[in-house]
Amino acid sequence: MSLEKYEAKRDFKKTAEPKGGKSDNKELRFVIQRHHASRLHYDFRLELDGVLKSWAVPKGPSLNPGDKRLAMMVEDHPYDYQYFEGIIPNGEYGGGIVITWDKGTYQSLANDRKDDIKELRKGLKAGNLKFRLNGDILNGEFALVKLHNAEKEDDNAWLLIKHKDDYAVTKKFDSEAFVPDNIKVLKNNKDGKVKKLPKHKLLDVDLPKAKPVAKKKEAKATGAGEKEVGHRRYKPMLAKLEPEIFDDKDWLYEMKIDGYRALGYTGKDAALVSRNGIEFNSKYEKVFEDIKVLPKGAVLDGEIVVEDSRGRSVFQDLQNYDSSKNKHLLKYYVFDLLQLDGHDLRELPLIKRKELLKAFVGTFPKDTSIFYMEHTVGKGKDMLLKAQKQGWEGVIGKDMDSAYDCGRRSDRWLKFKIQKSQEAIICGFTEPKGSRKHLGSLVLGIQQGENIKYVGNCGTGFNTESLKDLYGKLEPLITDERPFEDKINYHGKVTWVKPELVCEVFYAEWTEEGSMRHPVFKGLRMDKEPDNVLQETPDKQLADEITVAYGRKKVKLTNQNKLYWKKEGISKGELLNYYREIAQYILPYLKDKALSMRRQPNGIDDPGFFQKDVDETHLPKWVKTEKLYSESNDKNINYIVGNDEATLLYVVNLGSIEINPWLSSYKKPDNPDYVVIDVDPHDVPFTEAVQVALKTKEVFDRMKLKTFIKTSGSKGLHIYCYLGAKYDYDFVKLFAEYAAQLVHAELPDITSIERSPAKRPNKTYIDFLQNRRGQTIAAPYSVRPKPGATVSTPLHWYEVNEKLSLADFTIYTLPERLKKIEDPWKDIHKNKADLKKALEYLKDKVDME
Repeated sequence: MSLEKYEAKRDFKKTAEPKGGKSDNKELRFVIQRHHASRLHYDFRLELDGVLKSWAVPKGPSLNPGDKRLAMMVEDHPYDYQYFEGIIPNGEYGGGIVITWDKGTYQSLANDRKDDIKELRKGLKAGNLKFRLNGDILNGEFALVKLHNAEKEDDNAWLLIKHKDDYAVTKKFDSEAFVPDNIKVLKNNKDGKVKKLPKHKLLDVDLPKAKPVAKKKEAKATGAGEKEVGHRRYKPMLAKLEPEIFDDKDWLYEMKIDGYRALGYTGKDAALVSRNGIEFNSKYEKVFEDIKVLPKGAVLDGEIVVEDSRGRSVFQDLQNYDSSKNKHLLKYYVFDLLQLDGHDLRELPLIKRKELLKAFVGTFPKDTSIFYMEHTVGKGKDMLLKAQKQGWEGVIGKDMDSAYDCGRRSDRWLKFKIQKSQEAIICGFTEPKGSRKHLGSLVLGIQQGENIKYVGNCGTGFNTESLKDLYGKLEPLITDERPFEDKINYHGKVTWVKPELVCEVFYAEWTEEGSMRHPVFKGLRMDKEPDNVLQETPDKQLADEITVAYGRKKVKLTNQNKLYWKKEGISKGELLNYYREIAQYILPYLKDKALSMRRQPNGIDDPGFFQKDVDETHLPKWVKTEKLYSESNDKNINYIVGNDEATLLYVVNLGSIEINPWLSSYKKPDNPDYVVIDVDPHDVPFTEAVQVALKTKEVFDRMKLKTFIKTSGSKGLHIYCYLGAKYDYDFVKLFAEYAAQLVHAELPDITSIERSPAKRPNKTYIDFLQNRRGQTIAAPYSVRPKPGATVSTPLHWYEVNEKLSLADFTIYTLPERLKKIEDPWKDIHKNKADLKKALEYLKDKVDME
């Protein structure tokens, strides 16, 4: 059988998962692996035709015949996968911890063993696979039964069922009861610090040594030989740029250091890790050795610098630091303490964390390279004057009561720069002129959405040595491909390079065209990734100046520092950045759809107002509008039509936190593209909403209709079935009502189809009334104006279980989720559902029964 799908999903340079293997015995093997990835599940694998047929079982297998476990069939795995145990690195497909839960041999239920293969192939093809397991935990007869509607090749939902026999049990069966505690405590490597797995006696065998997660990074032009670390727990808290410093008795002020940010992990698992997950252990060995010998387990936050004899940082020396050659002093200034002796300190006020840190640093040896960062309280303006006199890069101001917010850029930490600087992606270089060698100027860019935007040329700040060194790093990256479409400010020949290197430059100001005026090269940033290089401007300037261009379409993004979520400290700018980052995912659901805007210009605490009708004279010419009849207004009104990223950002910038499109396009306004069931729990546990959603899927399955599910982003779940404008709203609403009645009939104790909340206390409402002309529903990937900035998130059906939590899906978790999982709705528009045929099929089935 083909393993193309399996191999296409994996980078075998980064994961230790096997690629092949052949059976060396006459008996068929099975294995069940406990897989703690983004969600805990069990992988059920049966050897057949040289590969392992595989199913993901969210709740794990059971010996109780009453437990019909959902099993989602996945791609075939190679034969040797049955022996795999270890860690799939964070960021790779299925990243997490894999152990063997059970293993053994299996047979079909045929009387003659010679017919095993034939019977198993037949059962698999028919969607009714019966077999007998001979394992350490599971024994006896089982069946894998494909769900009724799953006759198409791309449908993959099955049920794993235990037959009643001598091995069956009647009590509750918990797969996790067979897992040792030292395995249970291991978290997904996204959050934990596991380098290798402990021994376990689940099968009375020792685990093989897992390959280290921290592997040498694929050689880049920097040639630095750093190591990538995907399993560290923390990401550093970041500061927002602010234009004017202030005095405040509740704030402390520190020197802003010109170096590389790094988290220091002490003890046995010692490491020095940059803000983007690169290990600096070997590059800054003296600091690493000093961290490694510290007696207590701790996590330090600080900055690595190289200082000259006058105590001034020398950034370019840090970039190419060599302890055997460099006479300058290497230091690690620490200013925060995240953990000490196993105690998580992040929720403590900053001033308390610094007191503990100072006492901790006081116990270090005298010749250490680790130094405590002193601060002053209340006097920010005096601190800035001192910074100017002593040549610092600037000042950092911090709220003394602030908690440590991992990975976030918070307005509780602010940075005040003396000289403006900006990170930039090196996209090319020009030819040298006169006596200069190697290169003339650098062509620079920054990220703008999915693209790179040109921001100017930098031709100063180099010396002979830095020009030679930089050219040596750029030469391997030379390419014929231009990294952006923008016209550049240079008339000579440009040599383009792959946009992989990041530098930092000083500059005077931003021009109206969006370029830096008078940029001066400061040095390379080995600790930064190109994907994270955005324009950094003080918030007051962002509110008035930032314009995003999409060809001739320009969108002015205003008031970006206004807090939309005051409690969480989330700004309008962060909301806009989220929509820019996920635009490609949400746009297919906005294409040609009229948008009803709920504008909340002062954030989620503002009840806001609804706006449908827009005045074209006040809109940019490129914003598409369409006149449609509105039943609620009883007249034709002018709607904005969601067609592209520029329109999306324009609407969000108006204060529309959530995006609410019609279910039908303006081209066929009377025919919806989807039928939608809104599962809305009312004063009941969310697990009941999950139960109702799964029952809804079951009902649609009986009618051979494929469904897709997403969180509402508020408190419920939305189930979609694609119609492609095949029927009008009247028919679709009647169909949705009929489906809701079927679900309610099977779950009468926990559901209701009554619209009035007073008539359905403590019930989950099955809302079919969304299927009306002009009615809107939050789009997939739309943010909701709810605490935590939750997002209406498409899910795989196997994720819909008792562990599902809506709080897990926010503007901060979604971009990372989309990088790690396959799009759950990627096939939603592949086939149009036939509702009339579905009703006929259901009728025929009822008649037969």
